[in-house]
Amino acid sequence: MLARRPRDPLQALRRRGQELKLQVDSLVTESQLTGALEPSKRRDIYQRCIQLKQAVDENKNALQKLNKADEVAPVGNYEKRKEEEHSLLEKLSCQLQELAVGISRIEAHSDKEEDDTTEEDEEETEETEETGGEEEESEGDEEESHEQASPTQADIVKYIALGDFSAQQAGDLTFKKGDILHIIEKKPDGWWLAKDAEGAEGLIPRTYLEPYNKEDTRESSEGLKEGSEEDVEVEDETADGAEVKQRTDSHWSAVRKAISEQISTVDVLATMGAIPAGFRPSTLSQLLDEGNQFRASYFLQPELTTSQLAFRDLVWDAKAGTIMSRASRVSLILTLWSCKMIPLPGTSIQVLSRHVRLCLFDGSKVLSNIHTVRAMWQPKKPKTWTFSPQVTGILPCLLDGDCFIRSNSSTPDLGILFELGISYIRNSTGERGELSCGWVFLKLFNASGVPIPAKTYELFLNGGTPYEKGVEVDPSVSRRAQGSVFRQMISMRRQPQLLVKLRSLNRRSRAMLSLLPETLVGSMCSTHLLIFYRQILGDVLLRDRTNLQSADLISHPVLATFPVLLEQPDVMDALRSSWAEKESTLKRSEKRDKELLKSEFLLVYHDCVLPLLHSTLLPPFRWAEEETEAARWKAIADFLKQSRENEGSLKALLSPDGVHKPFDLSEQTYDFLGEIRKNSA
Repeated sequence: MLARRPRDPLQALRRRGQELKLQVDSLVTESQLTGALEPSKRRDIYQRCIQLKQAVDENKNALQKLNKADEVAPVGNYEKRKEEEHSLLEKLSCQLQELAVGISRIEAHSDKEEDDTTEEDEEETEETEETGGEEEESEGDEEESHEQASPTQADIVKYIALGDFSAQQAGDLTFKKGDILHIIEKKPDGWWLAKDAEGAEGLIPRTYLEPYNKEDTRESSEGLKEGSEEDVEVEDETADGAEVKQRTDSHWSAVRKAISEQISTVDVLATMGAIPAGFRPSTLSQLLDEGNQFRASYFLQPELTTSQLAFRDLVWDAKAGTIMSRASRVSLILTLWSCKMIPLPGTSIQVLSRHVRLCLFDGSKVLSNIHTVRAMWQPKKPKTWTFSPQVTGILPCLLDGDCFIRSNSSTPDLGILFELGISYIRNSTGERGELSCGWVFLKLFNASGVPIPAKTYELFLNGGTPYEKGVEVDPSVSRRAQGSVFRQMISMRRQPQLLVKLRSLNRRSRAMLSLLPETLVGSMCSTHLLIFYRQILGDVLLRDRTNLQSADLISHPVLATFPVLLEQPDVMDALRSSWAEKESTLKRSEKRDKELLKSEFLLVYHDCVLPLLHSTLLPPFRWAEEETEAARWKAIADFLKQSRENEGSLKALLSPDGVHKPFDLSEQTYDFLGEIRKNSA
């Protein structure tokens, strides 16, 4: 019997494309009476629509990866046939997307009609219960309420556009950044019916809008001043007689930039049903990408006084022979326990990392570095994220759920902002990004200025960004909860939430954290390494410098390179592991000798970190890239193994097989004037 000839890859994809086309045509024909169909039938068509679109995208992705060399036999007009197939799949994808959006709009409209009917019935019931003697008073009250409600409603329905939007299909409304739009109907699917200044009506995505405030726009000649509700509240809290300055510290510009650049992708994913409606581009990730002002390496550096003639938070204690410990207004340990009921993204995107980003926040601006803790999850419980408290041994510090929090800010609204996020890649396009799965703000002081108690807190997450109010992570949970009290109780258990525990400090941990900068957020497992750096920093800048007025470069590779480790946690883990091995060989009396410990730490650092940082075998650090992370871990593990076998890294450094990056003077010199933080007061 002759062996069956293998099918040509392009031919197989074209046949699969024809099968998909037949299914799409059948679905479109079936859906032409969508408005007259039962809700269950509409939902079935919508679900099939989403599944078909995923299949089309998979076929298109496979087609893009296909090359002429993959064919078993020569194919005539290969590129033309491939292009025709791609056009067909693109057309099918657009058809399915339009169909899904149309069904979702019909669903939203029918839901609204039901809600309106219910509200009318309730109002009629209430009216029949009123007594006849109160009719005149009620009529007068209604007139007053209409007079009072009209300006409020006018403010609510007016929104200002944050960016340009072009209509994607018939029925959409095109607008420009800064346009004032009147909202006619707020649909639950996120597409609102609006009217522009010229009277044109259409659907627009709500994520492009923020409430329009006339008072704020009067102060701006262009009429585009940021007029969100949060800005108004902060300005109202200004002391009497103080000058109200334009808000430049709220980081809202960064949020708007993230929205304008990434919102189209989020809209597409939400329309496809790949993500819940409350997901947004990550706010804290965007701030991290803007520069180093929100990174731990920046906050680890000493801060100058207002006169810029001395260090504010790095003072020498002559009696103790080291840097002086400094108390701060907030000094505590936070333990991340778990995240529950976090909605799952669709199969069209692949999740690369689940994590929590946290920082100090006052309701409008970030007051510290942004610290990231990666979460773990089990396939059996994909909606539950867990963390590793008290990381020891070989576990990465990136998984450490025990975090220290330090701040000396005097603001009464000081708290911790948590943002749950995922790093993802789209299967169809290969596009990478980071989404916020919800956020919550935990204030650390009550209205009387008293610190909140140290206990476990169950925090329910909000959707949108920290600058949006009243957005749910997954609105479908609340919609399902309408009805009995029992359903509402079940719904509360299904709400996304974060469990954290605040712990007060004992004497040992308080003494350790007091040697760190007054404002810093980090993992507890690397605290002792940060303290070594600060102590060496004090020795070099305060004790050993012959002329305290000199601003010359300082030859010290540890001071020059240590901050880099805070952005490369795997190298920090290598240092932590090497130092633990070295410390285990020291005698008890040697561990009490602070100068000996610092000298041994410097030797370990030179023997471990410096060769790794400048090795060409270590790929550049990239967040949430599994292959890169695995390659870096292997390179680090191999290096540490060779160092143990050879009793140091000198042999590896002198080996002709070892290749290192070209020498750079910045590896050896510490420019404290270029690294220090200016006083923020």
